[in-house]
Amino acid sequence: MVVATGRRTAVPGRYWAWLGGTASSLVGVQATAFAMGWVAAGRGGSFAALVLTAITLPRVLLLLVGGAVADRVGAWPVMVGSDAAMVVVMVALASAVWSSTDPRLPLLLTALAIGIVDAFYLPSTGSVPRLLVPPVALARAMSARHLAGQLALFAGPPVGSLILVAAGLAAVALANAATFLVMLCVLLALRPRRSGAEPAEADRSADHRAEPTRAVWRTALDGLRLAWRHRTLRPALLVTGVAAGFLLPVPSLLVPLLGRERAWSSQAAGSVVAAVALGTVTVAVTVLLRGASSRPGRAASAGLLVAAAGVVLLVAGGSAVLVVGGWPLAAVGAGMVVGAGSGLFATHVGPLILVAAPVTHLARVQSVLVLVQSLALLLTTNALGPLAGIVGAAAVLYGCAGVLAAVAAVADYRVPE
Repeated sequence: MVVATGRRTAVPGRYWAWLGGTASSLVGVQATAFAMGWVAAGRGGSFAALVLTAITLPRVLLLLVGGAVADRVGAWPVMVGSDAAMVVVMVALASAVWSSTDPRLPLLLTALAIGIVDAFYLPSTGSVPRLLVPPVALARAMSARHLAGQLALFAGPPVGSLILVAAGLAAVALANAATFLVMLCVLLALRPRRSGAEPAEADRSADHRAEPTRAVWRTALDGLRLAWRHRTLRPALLVTGVAAGFLLPVPSLLVPLLGRERAWSSQAAGSVVAAVALGTVTVAVTVLLRGASSRPGRAASAGLLVAAAGVVLLVAGGSAVLVVGGWPLAAVGAGMVVGAGSGLFATHVGPLILVAAPVTHLARVQSVLVLVQSLALLLTTNALGPLAGIVGAAAVLYGCAGVLAAVAAVADYRVPE
């Protein structure tokens, strides 16, 4: 299956309008995430972890239901309802922390609300590129979306920090509410004539037309069954789960641990993490401007192999011999290689999965994708951290590189295109 080519196929203007609203919302989300995490950390590490769990747990538990609801009523109504709900949640948080001296209960309730809304919103928003963009331009569109997410990761925390210092958590929440309001207006302006931008009735299967009579939990499980039986989705999702479990913890968990082992400064460790993000952004921009490979499965496998090589170089680049003036310059370069591999994988496997999904199950497949990534990351993060404390971060990084290289070799032959 060919999902993208290098041709400069035009991405519709409606998609750019949606992405602009999404980008502003993502900055608000990242700003609020930083502010909530900072305030929660002030109440102790255990409470900060509880707040994160309050977001993650309902999201994981309800993702399949969220995908089923989006496929039944349409992605657009679910996104409109989710953005409206987040405006209310953020205004409620601002009001609660403004009038209370103890932010713990408002933070916990807000975290739970965010997790619940995310479970419905993420599958819907994940299906939007397929709804608005022709398949041949899908890779460019999703690269632009990936780029917007990376830029939000850069801009959101500093913005949240500035507002938090200047006016407090309530102001951050209100600013985030404003970004969700902007996104809500964009969605209403772009709302298709057919509910949720869903396929025409002629494009639906008989089973899909009968879904309103079935229990939601039964239709939710259809996404899992489809993913397991589909010749493209099953291997692609399995490879994505492995990548999430052994690649995403590298910058977020293992680089800080390696930095402490090698006596890096916090600024030096941060520069390595930033280099990973820069490598990812570079690939996303390249795919956006020049298009993607016509062999997405092979390109995704190559991305994992490049990332594995970058992880090995990262450990070698952190050795004392290659540290100049306290700065691990070689490790920074290796971080860019890791990011480039990660970006190459993400910008090709995403369109591959989205195009392979039947149009009647778009949101459910996206919910399975997010679930696979979340569970894999949750399991490996809690395993790799303690393991690094026993054998060292360098050994764990070498192990991650080995897993990624092995999966790249297998995926090159097992992921159909």
